[in-house]
Amino acid sequence: MNFTKSLLTLGMASTLFFSCKDTASKPTTDDTKEAAATEQKAPTVAAKPETATFKIDGMTCSMGCAKTIEKELAHMNGVQKATVDFDKKEATVEFDAAVLTPEKLFATVEATGDGTTYKVVTNK
Repeated sequence: MNFTKSLLTLGMASTLFFSCKDTASKPTTDDTKEAAATEQKAPTVAAKPETATFKIDGMTCSMGCAKTIEKELAHMNGVQKATVDFDKKEATVEFDAAVLTPEKLFATVEATGDGTTYKVVTNK
């Protein structure tokens, strides 16, 4: 009985000793990929600056829907700024007309998610 207690105590002490090291973890490849994905693209001067404002149907929440669409639009080549207002169900995109067309913006919105959830319904 005394031997079992000693062995158990030694096992617990060694577990605590080895698990409480003060070492910094190395970033994993997933962390590196995520950090690269969140980097903003360098701002460029638009050759033909335009703004498109359009309504979006199918959004059910501000974080999962509106922010996802906003991120997809913002990462498009030629987009200067993209904002999606969940309450108004509206997107406003500043883009370079020499690179993009409003139709490409609409197609990106409608392809976001599963490809059937969001629908661009009007164009101002």
